[in-house]
Amino acid sequence: MFFNTPEDTLHAVHRLTTDTVRAVAGHGGDHGGEAGGNMFTELLHHVGDSHVLQLPFLGQVQLPMLPPVHIAGLTIDFSITKHVVFLWVAALLLCVLAIWAAKKNRKQRIPTGFGNLVEVFVQFIRDEIVLPNMGPKGVKYMPYLLTTFFYILLMNLLGLIPYGASATGNVSVTAGLAIIAFVMIQASAIRAQGLGHYLAHLTGGVHWALWPIMIPIEILGMFTKPFALCIRLFANMTGGHTVIVSLIGLIFIFQSYVIAIGPLGFALGINFLELFVAFLQAYIFTMLTSLFMGLGMQVGGHDEHAH
Repeated sequence: MFFNTPEDTLHAVHRLTTDTVRAVAGHGGDHGGEAGGNMFTELLHHVGDSHVLQLPFLGQVQLPMLPPVHIAGLTIDFSITKHVVFLWVAALLLCVLAIWAAKKNRKQRIPTGFGNLVEVFVQFIRDEIVLPNMGPKGVKYMPYLLTTFFYILLMNLLGLIPYGASATGNVSVTAGLAIIAFVMIQASAIRAQGLGHYLAHLTGGVHWALWPIMIPIEILGMFTKPFALCIRLFANMTGGHTVIVSLIGLIFIFQSYVIAIGPLGFALGINFLELFVAFLQAYIFTMLTSLFMGLGMQVGGHDEHAH
């Protein structure tokens, strides 16, 4: 069975859960099964994207729906969704916190408090990620890598708070981050090697008779790197939330206080694990991006030394 939209998936799970509640709990009436299904579906909305935003004291807020735009036979929906809202929230938080930390560190020679915390992350990314993978020339790309790290981290953490959602659990968001990473990887390689050496590198240094085989392989390799970044971040952030929702869903399926003790304990442990994963995935995405950028830059550096 294939679902075209996240809403189709949620409706299918709603029907499946309703039937399961009726079968397991023995509630033949529509009211009992429907209540259990609705509660479980509400949990699923925390994982999936939707046009409804849950706010404390306000309940459900319907987000504006924009008419679709048709371009070259493609239908593009520019409507604002929950993940788009949390993309904006993460961007706003990043700007506010970064400006605040910069002002504090500018006033004090020795950073303290929040400014010191931010400087710890900045120094770690410079000394443990950028310099080992890209060398001293990679310092010029620090603004991009720092923005990538903190932006992904904030998006991940927003999914762990009540009424929040992880925008990185949307494959469109991770694909956008991967496309930007792809552009930066190729731009840094062209800047370090020059366009001629960059194009010549696609041949893999083999005999010209093997170029028809080697060039497509090299081009395919250029796209597999950002694709791996996209899917890795999306799968890891979605997987943890799905496990938590599945564990809590057992409570509504069996409708027993005795059963609730186990799932709640496991869900709490996985929630702490998700906190670690939020930092880990931001680090991995930034580290792999700098590694891929460094590979292209080092090829140019080796060519200069050989010359």
